[in-house]
Amino acid sequence: MKDLVRDSVVGQAINALSGGRLLSYEDQRPDFQIPSRYLHSPPLSQVSTIVCAEEKKSTSFSSRPTSIPQDAYTPGSGTDVETLTDMVVDQTEKGGDGYLVDWDGPDDQDNPRNWSTVKKGFVSFSISLLTFSVYIGSAIFTSSFPGLMSSFGVSQTKAALGLTLYVLAYGIGPMFLTPLQELPSLGRNPVYVTGLALFVLFNVPIVKAQNLGTVLVFRFLTGFVGSPALATGGASMADMFDGPKLPYMMGIWCLGAVGGPVLGPVIGGFAAQAKDWRWPIYELMWISAFALVFLSFLLPETLEANILLKRARRLRKLTGNPHLRSRSEIEQAAMSKREIAYESLVRPFLLAKEPAVLFLNLYIGLVYSVFYLWFEAFPIAFNEIYHMNLGVGSLPFTAFIVSGSLAYIAYCLYLRYHFQPRSDRNPDLVVEARLEFGLMASIFIPVSLLVFGWTARESVHWIVPVIAAALYLPGIFLTFQSVLVYLSVTYSKHTGSILASNDLFRSSMASVFPLFGVTFFRNLGLGPGSSLLAGISLLLMVIYYILIRYGHVLRARSRYAN
Repeated sequence: MKDLVRDSVVGQAINALSGGRLLSYEDQRPDFQIPSRYLHSPPLSQVSTIVCAEEKKSTSFSSRPTSIPQDAYTPGSGTDVETLTDMVVDQTEKGGDGYLVDWDGPDDQDNPRNWSTVKKGFVSFSISLLTFSVYIGSAIFTSSFPGLMSSFGVSQTKAALGLTLYVLAYGIGPMFLTPLQELPSLGRNPVYVTGLALFVLFNVPIVKAQNLGTVLVFRFLTGFVGSPALATGGASMADMFDGPKLPYMMGIWCLGAVGGPVLGPVIGGFAAQAKDWRWPIYELMWISAFALVFLSFLLPETLEANILLKRARRLRKLTGNPHLRSRSEIEQAAMSKREIAYESLVRPFLLAKEPAVLFLNLYIGLVYSVFYLWFEAFPIAFNEIYHMNLGVGSLPFTAFIVSGSLAYIAYCLYLRYHFQPRSDRNPDLVVEARLEFGLMASIFIPVSLLVFGWTARESVHWIVPVIAAALYLPGIFLTFQSVLVYLSVTYSKHTGSILASNDLFRSSMASVFPLFGVTFFRNLGLGPGSSLLAGISLLLMVIYYILIRYGHVLRARSRYAN
């Protein structure tokens, strides 16, 4: 527990303000034995190979490692930076001069991948809570539609703009905020916690709003500042887990993401019915404020580069050896400020153009668009056809929790008893095999749509369309899970950026569909409208199969894939 508090945002502040006397690290304690390798002073020829940001503000080519051939690096090219860093680090390790600060052996407990199972489980729960507290902000707002329409005299389409702008914002936000979380000097937690604090703050003008314009502006802002949790949560999981364990934990994170939109209408529906349209927003503030306090004190940093950079700073102060550097500091010393900004801000957009990534992003975007459009059929089915009130009419959404939990169990069993043994037997198994279960599960989507659309009528008991609706979640959850794991494994060096680009596509595409969803189903009817969406879903399955079949060709053209 002490380590959790120490490594949290609040704990880091306490440690810094107390000069390391409170919530101290092992290397800040009086009895710490300094490893001899950190006491060595590198010879002058080696000192010149490391550029200290504090000592040298210029990062011109003349300050590049002098022992590396000048033609090994081309400024502004955006290439070979990692190769150059590897050369410097290899030279450092072979020379034995001791200025590379790394993990203290394979069992170093500061390494997130060496944390205990209990600690990893707690941190995974915390990240899922963070994701849930932001994701619920989309669907919980739908309960406010009737009140907004009545209070401000607007149409449902205008009221739905509050949902559209929120979803759009949490798609755009990660493209700018997630790169900050991959900076070693910053890490993941400050962006998480600062964004969540602003999220709570920006909801205050919404509940005090006297016009729709104020609501819409701050709905966009709340979606934007809360967005890193929706993209980088998966990257935080990848910081702790790798190999066979990663898909299991990504599944837990995805359940937290799915739980938000599913439970949003349930939580908000009864409040809006009993009070007014502002109360679902109050509930959103309570949930996110609790998450803010909880995470500020108990969510440790998981980014390896940030943890090692802080260790290097502490050791420089302790030993007086100014040449101690973490790998990330060596890498950034080999780059100009312009190149650092380029790598941080431009790379997510470059990754989005990767053939395999673009293909999957468009696919998931279309799947989510169908999902958001179909959501608009629920009020028509349960409030109008079955005459349920606002609160009770949202309870069918809880069926998704049941089917989602069963889908996760099925996924775990598939990994444990089929995929992992298959992978062990065939070490050269292509990564596209990870998409196969998503393809099999996606058949649930058209089946769910068809049964729901044609059974939602007064002559059929309401439990039938509820069960039909529940069948949708295994399809979208397992497809989404397969795609995220595939992207995380294929582009493991850039997980945060790759998931941010996926979030941009699916959120941007899906955000516009609630604006015409009600009109779509009223003009076509629930049966024909659902049949059309089912046909689109079947077509998407064909496209998905093509990627599985030819994904290796697309990856071969990539400069970022493993």
